[in-house]
Amino acid sequence: MQKKFITNLSLLLLLNILIKPFWILGIDRAVQNVVPSGDYGLYYAIFNFSFLFNIFLDFGITNYNNKNIAQNNHLLQKHLSIILVLRLILGLLYIIITLLIGIIIDYSWLQIRLLLVLGFNQFLISFILYLRSNISGLHLFKTDSVISVLDRLIMIFICAALLWGNITDKPFQITWYVFAQTFAYLITILITLVIVVDKAKINKVKWNRVFSLFILKKSYPYAILVLLMTFYNRIDSVMLERLLPDGAQQASIYASAYRLLDAGNMIAFLFAGLLLPMFAKMIKLKHRVDELVKLAFSILMIISITTASVSYFFSNEIMELMYKEHITESALVFQFLMICFVFVSSTYVFGTLLTANGNLKQLNIMAACGMVLNISLNLLLIPIYKASGAAFASLVTQFCTAIFQILIAYKYFNFKVNYKFLSQLIVYLLATILCGIIVRGFDLQWMIQLLILSSLSIAIALLIGLFSIKGLLHIIRYGE
Repeated sequence: MQKKFITNLSLLLLLNILIKPFWILGIDRAVQNVVPSGDYGLYYAIFNFSFLFNIFLDFGITNYNNKNIAQNNHLLQKHLSIILVLRLILGLLYIIITLLIGIIIDYSWLQIRLLLVLGFNQFLISFILYLRSNISGLHLFKTDSVISVLDRLIMIFICAALLWGNITDKPFQITWYVFAQTFAYLITILITLVIVVDKAKINKVKWNRVFSLFILKKSYPYAILVLLMTFYNRIDSVMLERLLPDGAQQASIYASAYRLLDAGNMIAFLFAGLLLPMFAKMIKLKHRVDELVKLAFSILMIISITTASVSYFFSNEIMELMYKEHITESALVFQFLMICFVFVSSTYVFGTLLTANGNLKQLNIMAACGMVLNISLNLLLIPIYKASGAAFASLVTQFCTAIFQILIAYKYFNFKVNYKFLSQLIVYLLATILCGIIVRGFDLQWMIQLLILSSLSIAIALLIGLFSIKGLLHIIRYGE
């Protein structure tokens, strides 16, 4: 199973590293730089608001389905035809609830129209993720890897033409950006649906009330978990826009800093997409998961600690390179948020393991505490410290929830504390920070300093044995 994880992860990372960083750092960043900061801040706040009520859109079906199909491939045909209809009904419910709450919190008519389109986009994204859960549940990881970047690839071509193709004399508008996403998601859904329907061998979809209620009953713990985690991950920018007189601008500053965290999270999310069906199958077969957990955790810790260190020491330079406005404010927010990446990465390993094992009650308790903590800290810090206050609230929340998940995983899987691995991790973290302090003292151009620090960080991981290339090659050749 480790061999399958490494080989499929390699393809998944290759495709996503080629496509998604260009989308985030090229297209999305370019859009923020060409439209007024208030327009992008408003879009970003409403975009995150559209995430908050995904419980009604998905109801945990995607996570439940990924785990269930991985353990019971023969159920795909039976489940797919009914769940497709169920998701359409849930999609309509989600749109209605999201718009009503938007009206209640006093969104203007312009904001409501934007929310309607972004809500529809969320429905499309959720539908794609559900269809992909069937593909990954069947362990068709190569197909899933291609589909994982298809929507972004389509968006890149559309937005690049609008931004740099001189096909219109009008200045770029944020609504063009939103509708480009809609078109890309629709094309991706059609292609993915054809693949899944072919694998399931279904001829028609049907509505089955009893079975739909059964699915909702099975998936609702996943739904609650998604709702709670979405709130403490996405509510920051919404609260910034609503609580402050200059809320749209503060949300734009937060978005500037969050963009690279979002890029990092995409990489970590890919791990989770591979790990969930693997963990689910290994748990069903009563195979030990500790080696796969250690492998995935080691890789993500090296990536996240290196990224966080580089981001912390070069925050001002990175923000100045990427943006034209609010550099100092964005840099401070960026430092807090990129430290979050370390804790979020651990969540994508241990949270995924607990999800595969069905520890939803424990995860929901953790997520509920995380939501209360995050909202409370935001209410306290945002009026005083604005965007940087929201970033610090996120850092505290991610640290606490990550530690909780690690402790719960150790309890339920009877993991023994690996003191050697723990000491390697601590040495790696301290050595990387020390290298950052030393490298910043060199009289060199900052990009050269950044490359030196990144290289030293990876070299330290190899030197202290935190990650072994020889061991990785052995897994690829012989491991299962």
